[in-house]
Amino acid sequence: MPQIDFETEVLTRSYSTPVLVDFWAPWCAPCRALTPILEQVAERHADRFELVKVNTEEQPEIAERYRVRGIPNVKLFVDGQAVNEFTGALSADMVEEWLKRALPSPYRTQLQQAEQLAAEGRDGEAKALLEQIVAAEPDNGAAAVLLARLLLAADAEKACAAIERIGPDSDFFGEAEAIRTFARLFGLIANPERLPDHAAKDDYLAAARHLSQGNYDPALAGFIKVVRTARNFDEDGARKACVAIFKHLGDDHELTRKYRSLLSSALYV
Repeated sequence: MPQIDFETEVLTRSYSTPVLVDFWAPWCAPCRALTPILEQVAERHADRFELVKVNTEEQPEIAERYRVRGIPNVKLFVDGQAVNEFTGALSADMVEEWLKRALPSPYRTQLQQAEQLAAEGRDGEAKALLEQIVAAEPDNGAAAVLLARLLLAADAEKACAAIERIGPDSDFFGEAEAIRTFARLFGLIANPERLPDHAAKDDYLAAARHLSQGNYDPALAGFIKVVRTARNFDEDGARKACVAIFKHLGDDHELTRKYRSLLSSALYV
C-alpha cells in the first residue's frame, strides 16, 4: 500500500468532507480485525466521510505528530483538525454509534447561518431554516435546541415538541431540560391555580414572569429569594429554575457567575 500524502488526502480534504484516519500496522491483530469493519461502515456512509489508512510502520512521523500511542487508533479529521478518536478494535455497532456522535452534521453550514440570523435578531428567518434542518435530520440536537429557544417565548408547547427527541444520552440534554423547565414555569404563569397557596407563591410567579420576559437578573434574584424562604415550594422549583437559567446562559455568563455562588449560599445557610 503506497504512503499517503497526509496534507492533501487528510488535512486539505477534511475541509470539504470529514476524513476518518485508521492508524494501523501489519503486525497488529486488532488492526486486522477492525479494518474490514471500518471499510464496510465507510462504504455505507460514503456520503458522510472518507476513510484513509496510515501504516504507522511506514509513516511513524505522522503517528508521532498526532500522538498515536496505541493501535488501532482511529481519528476523525474535520476542517484540518482531529476532533474525535477511539483506540482498539470495536464492533460494527460500536463504530456506528461512535460515528453517530462524532460526525458533524451535513447541515452544519445551514446551522451556522441560522445561528448568525438568530444573533442578528432575524428570528423568523432563523426559525424557517432550523425547521428545514430538523425536518431533514430529526436527531440534530443543536438545531432542535436553537429552534426551541426561538419558539419558547411565543409558544412553549411547540418549543417542547421541537426537543421531544432529545433524551439523557444526548449532548444537548441539559439544554433541552432547561427549556422544558422554562416551559413549565410559563405554564404556571398562565395557570397560577396549579400552585398551592403559600407565602412564597407571589415571589415565585413574579420571578417566572421576569424569566418569560428575558429579564434574567431579577428572575434569578427572585428565585433565590424563594430558595431562602421556601426551599421545597413547587417541589424545589426555584432551585431547578436557577439551574436551568445557568444552563441557558452558559457557565461564562456574568449572571451565572454572580448568582451561582448566591444560590449555593442560599442552599446551605
